[in-house]
Amino acid sequence: MVGSSGTRKLVIQDGLVETTYPQSYWPGDLDENHLEFALKYDGINLATLALIFNVIDAGSLCDWIASKPTGKYARKLWFLYEYLTGHQLPLPDLSQGNYIDLLENKLYYTAAWLGRSELLQRQRIFVNLPGGISGFCPVVRRTERLSELEQIDIPERCREIVAAYPPELLKRALSYLYRKETRASFELEHLQPDSSRTEKFIALLTKAEHRDFCEKELLIEIQNSIVDYRYRDTDYRHNQNYVGETVTPFQEKIHYISPKPEDLAGLMDGLVSVHKKLKREPAIPVVVHAAIISYGFVFLHPFEDGNGRLHRFLIHNILSQRGLVPEGLMFPVSAAMLNNPILYERSLEAFSVPLLKLIDYELDESGEMSVSGQTGIWYRCIDMTVQVESLYEFILKTIDDELKKELDFLVGYDSTKKALQEIVDMPDRQIDLFIRVCRQNKGRLSATKRASHFAALTDEEVERMESAIRMNYAP
Repeated sequence: MVGSSGTRKLVIQDGLVETTYPQSYWPGDLDENHLEFALKYDGINLATLALIFNVIDAGSLCDWIASKPTGKYARKLWFLYEYLTGHQLPLPDLSQGNYIDLLENKLYYTAAWLGRSELLQRQRIFVNLPGGISGFCPVVRRTERLSELEQIDIPERCREIVAAYPPELLKRALSYLYRKETRASFELEHLQPDSSRTEKFIALLTKAEHRDFCEKELLIEIQNSIVDYRYRDTDYRHNQNYVGETVTPFQEKIHYISPKPEDLAGLMDGLVSVHKKLKREPAIPVVVHAAIISYGFVFLHPFEDGNGRLHRFLIHNILSQRGLVPEGLMFPVSAAMLNNPILYERSLEAFSVPLLKLIDYELDESGEMSVSGQTGIWYRCIDMTVQVESLYEFILKTIDDELKKELDFLVGYDSTKKALQEIVDMPDRQIDLFIRVCRQNKGRLSATKRASHFAALTDEEVERMESAIRMNYAP
């Protein structure tokens, strides 16, 4: 924005900044001048450019590019117009000049792999996007916060924490971590799974480090394994779905609208292609990779049920496959999300809330939704900076809080169990039950539980055992 005074910056939300420039920055009256100004000072927003290119005068754009064919921003707009619209401007290929990057490395996370398809002679541009515009093309900006987070050696930070615990305890902790992650992932969706569904999800988590699951057939297979058999899908969904809540019997509050089913197959194929590209792309950090694919998956919402759990499973799958998680451990990321709900909601709403303002939809009396217009571009070209920042934060909270909390829990549990055994030589199952029910009652055994399960204990024994629990393992 150009004003009458000096440069001013105003932070709005989620890293968005409104900048006012002095009058000397006025770019001119042509639409192309303003597009050049936007690329220079605001960066690239692929979805917005696609909509502008649908209504801009192509002849005027062509004349403007022809007047400065080797200009950096003219070449970028030329390439983006042809790539986003599928229409070629009547301009000859460039025959001289250096190649330039589409995205500036200091401002974006970019692909460095020089594949033949990425080096375009026509505009002499290296297309260093993380994805492919025709299918799924996320963009991640290099914010100051991400530059700080990227410097953290996550595996080393994890190793420093676990070094304080004996190896045999770490082996035991793994099963607790799987269970904790499962419980938290279901709880995030306000679900209370039975034992069978819990064990199936735990079994799935144990496979995360052994196989890459980000391909259509395997995604369908694992969706079938974690949902009620009546809601298993044999393909990506064929209906328009959404996330909402019933406010009154005749009013639904919409929180999120998924892409149209006719757009979904191409978007999901694009997501899988981006995943395969990022697997061999050393220039993009593992956490950026995991955030792009896992959040991209949940935003595309390809199934009727289980999308949220699969979104979080993909985080584990990619972190493990790319070697970010030390062998013999897992990060209960869902627990960090559950314990930091505002941050998790923000990571989802940074995309979903603005999206609702851009889509025209109707709900009929039965709750069936219909969406009008071409909406696929909003899901194809997502700025995922907020989601990447959020996943970094969740991983650090997982290591510093959730992982350490679970390890300390086991240390306290072992100390407490040993102390109780010295007071009364009880069976292990009884001791485990005593600890559990006391912890649920602020370190004391309720009269009901004592009568039903521990009537054989004397008052002195109960008092000493309660004291040991409060001393060794704070409830």
